[in-house]
Amino acid sequence: MMQQAPGFTLTDSTGVSISLKDLLGAKLVIFFYPAAMTPGCTAEACDFRDDYSAFVEAGYRIVGISPDSPERNQSFREKHDLPFPLLSDPNHVVAEAFGAWGVKKNYGREYEGLIRSTFVIDSDGTILRELRNVRATGHVGRLKATLGLE
Repeated sequence: MMQQAPGFTLTDSTGVSISLKDLLGAKLVIFFYPAAMTPGCTAEACDFRDDYSAFVEAGYRIVGISPDSPERNQSFREKHDLPFPLLSDPNHVVAEAFGAWGVKKNYGREYEGLIRSTFVIDSDGTILRELRNVRATGHVGRLKATLGLE
């Protein structure tokens, strides 16, 4: 059985509250990224930017979610000309609800953090695809191929 996406309300980079229900009515790609301005997250966000029109033409909205503050996300959007909203989840409540927060390993060290993940959600809120622990580079291209957007 298909699972419904967890409901949420978060603040975007301009200080506006955005809820999942505000985004529904169109297909949705939500990507969770660990930290704005870092090399991997910049590469991933810029790949979504560069392929933005392919997603929009296929009826998708794109939204990024990270633990970053709205101000940091706004700087990230402006610096890289990102055309989609970036939502702030500082207490990682939404990341936890989606299963995108947990134990990570880096250089043999274990710690809790955001697990780079992407979710494709139907216009009614049903999760169609869950891509967990994805690599920052090449991920958007693979997602486009999976969704038949090429």
